Amino acid sequence: MAAAGSQQVTVDGRTLALTNLDKVLYPATGTTKGEVIAYYAEIGPVLVPHVAQRPMTRKRWPDGVGADGDHVNVFFAKNLPRGTPEWVKRYPIAHSDGVNDYPVANDLATLVWLAQLAALELHVPQWRFAEDGTPLPPDRLVLDLDPGEGVTLAECAEVAGWVREVLEGAGLTAYPVTSGSKGIHLYTHLDGTMDTQGASELARELAQSLATEHPDRVTAVMRRSDRGGKVFIDWSQNNGNKTTITPYSLRGRTRPTVAAPRTWEELADPGLRQLELAEVLDRVRERGDLIAALDPGGDRDMSLPQAGDGSYLGPGPNGDRSENRPGARPDKLATYRSMRDPAKTPEPVPAEPPAPSDGRSFVVQEHHARRLHYDFRLEHDGVLVSWAVPKGPPTDPRTNHLAVQTEDHPLDYGRFEGTIPAGEYGGGTVTIWDAGTYELEKWRDKEVIVTLHGRPDGGLGGEPAKFALIRTGKDWLMHRMVITPPSPDERTPPPPSAPTSQDIEPMLATLATPDAIGDPDDWHFEMKWDGVRVVAHVDEGVVTLFSRRGRDETARYPDLVPALAALPVRNAVLDGEIVVLDDGGAPNFGLLQPRINLTRATDISAVASRAPAHLLLFDLLRLDDESLERRPYEERRALLEGLQPTAGSRVQVPPVFEGDLVAALDASLAFRLEGVVAKRRGSVYQPGTRGRTWLKIKHRRSQSVVVGGWRTGTGNRAGTIGALLLGIPDGDDLRYVGRVGSGFTDAGLAESLRLMTPLARRTSPLTGVPAEDAKDTHWVEPDLVGEVFYTELTGTHRLRHPVWKGWRRDQRPDDVAWETPT
Repeated sequence: MAAAGSQQVTVDGRTLALTNLDKVLYPATGTTKGEVIAYYAEIGPVLVPHVAQRPMTRKRWPDGVGADGDHVNVFFAKNLPRGTPEWVKRYPIAHSDGVNDYPVANDLATLVWLAQLAALELHVPQWRFAEDGTPLPPDRLVLDLDPGEGVTLAECAEVAGWVREVLEGAGLTAYPVTSGSKGIHLYTHLDGTMDTQGASELARELAQSLATEHPDRVTAVMRRSDRGGKVFIDWSQNNGNKTTITPYSLRGRTRPTVAAPRTWEELADPGLRQLELAEVLDRVRERGDLIAALDPGGDRDMSLPQAGDGSYLGPGPNGDRSENRPGARPDKLATYRSMRDPAKTPEPVPAEPPAPSDGRSFVVQEHHARRLHYDFRLEHDGVLVSWAVPKGPPTDPRTNHLAVQTEDHPLDYGRFEGTIPAGEYGGGTVTIWDAGTYELEKWRDKEVIVTLHGRPDGGLGGEPAKFALIRTGKDWLMHRMVITPPSPDERTPPPPSAPTSQDIEPMLATLATPDAIGDPDDWHFEMKWDGVRVVAHVDEGVVTLFSRRGRDETARYPDLVPALAALPVRNAVLDGEIVVLDDGGAPNFGLLQPRINLTRATDISAVASRAPAHLLLFDLLRLDDESLERRPYEERRALLEGLQPTAGSRVQVPPVFEGDLVAALDASLAFRLEGVVAKRRGSVYQPGTRGRTWLKIKHRRSQSVVVGGWRTGTGNRAGTIGALLLGIPDGDDLRYVGRVGSGFTDAGLAESLRLMTPLARRTSPLTGVPAEDAKDTHWVEPDLVGEVFYTELTGTHRLRHPVWKGWRRDQRPDDVAWETPT
């Protein structure tokens, strides 16, 4: 489409008059109205599915955005203007001041017509209309991550990663979109079972839980005065009356930026920035719609479900979709059974439907799947009604935790511990965090209240714990309730001094880069030990070890008790890490792994003789009944070093590096550790929080690779290399391990092209290359070796987030093998 003065075009059989095509709408770049219309015409096939049947609010700039991006002559349009073509589909919405007709852009013609009106920004809600105009439940949820003053887009992306972990823990996939303005939008698909109020409550709980976990980095409060130096997670756009800029919409900014779908690999790039019109078109031509799965029904018939003949009345309260025949008892384990193959998983898979029961058992299982979460299960009418709780049962009545109801489980699952094979549903290790019986106070469709009585050494600390589960649409909130203490004559006192539960949660470190340190003299640097975090209580010779989650771990590490009991203190609370050392004296998590989930004393004793534990102490929180949490770091450290155990003890206080980050990183590399932890001088101990006064700096992994081909770049890289295809020898094959496109300089691209051109060949030297990666690839003889950084390996042994480091001319292809990550 040419950017001339005016013309008539036919789009989807509709004739449109396009005018003032040469008018400049973005003065900073000279982008014309014709180019804006051309953008929406080309981007339409991927944009329309995200806006179909959604009422659209438009922001129009008929005179352009202004030389400085100031909002001059901007019109916020809800109602359709006079002269709107009859073929533009619309639906009425009643407001307090009257009824407005909203367009729905279900086709390319409507999209081009809106662009002709200089509607640069297109805003839609998270719900759609049915064909008869009835609003349907929301089919997606959005969180708007808005960086406050002094916060970069890269820092906003780090918070996005935290949100992603929470959503994935709840079984939801997060789709990132850089907003084209300042921040990032995170979407997830909803299945339509949640109303707008439930979606808003879920989004608010997610935002508030992250603000509680990262109070120095995140806020969920609307007041702008609270946002300085933080990322504001705006959850309010899930309200049925609110809208969000749609993916692929232009923005009315100084430059023609776009609300652009991104990959998580891109969000990990410290140079992350907003994308512009031409870049987004190039990306879609090459990659298609990165978030197509977000709106799978965007181009479907949106008619309402019709009533059937009564043979199927919909899912029951636990998601059971079996037939609801009069007098028939539904098989509550049908869904559970359909998701598991008893020949492939050690989980109990009963063949028969469950019999009724009136028992009151409960179990909380710690589930190390792709993401750690906790499974909360209550026996009810023959099954364990189950919820996945990403952050575990809440410990504070002021903080609620998200709980996602899952399929009912058989009663035998209450005793299950073991490893579900990778590739099977729920693959990972399951251990019992606590188990016992419960007292039932209330069981309704939307509310369950129980008091749990767990094991003496369980995660609840051996004390009764009262919880309420409250349904908010599809999902639930788990709330810790206060138990009224018994009268003095009913109370059974604990032993005089020994702690019965952890009363200090460990402080956590925030992931950072060396650039975040500033002046190294302001910091002390410690190793990031590759072990298990514990808080140790020592009281008159009685030793108790608590995990980060508050579980009593003393019985698992009896070989540490004598050394801790021998410390020259009456009572103390210490923070540290349990490790197992290899033959070279370096911590090795693989050697510690066999000890983590053992429960039987004979097993623990046997493995302790082969893999003795060591406790590396790095903080002192209480000494002789005095709390040290508010004391400066240097004072706590000096007092801790005053407790230095004797040489050869299983408990040690490792040295710190004062003001010398380089030496600390070198030492960490020498011990093959993850990195270092920087602790700011003068800082206090912040229990249970992830503060900015403790920063963890990790080493990147690196790997030598053989280059087997390259793909032509697009956009700024047109005519040169877009990405290299990589392999690692595997027997007689050169196994494909991924492609790398970041980390190159312009000079590096030219040098790489020069090296590979003489090595051109017609066929691929790599095995296992997916068709989408092999498309348009120039294959080369596998004679060149390079090196990349990467974050981790995928389950199929592909490099995640690879970044090019450089060519390794000192290596030959047959020198390359999988390397041990540093």
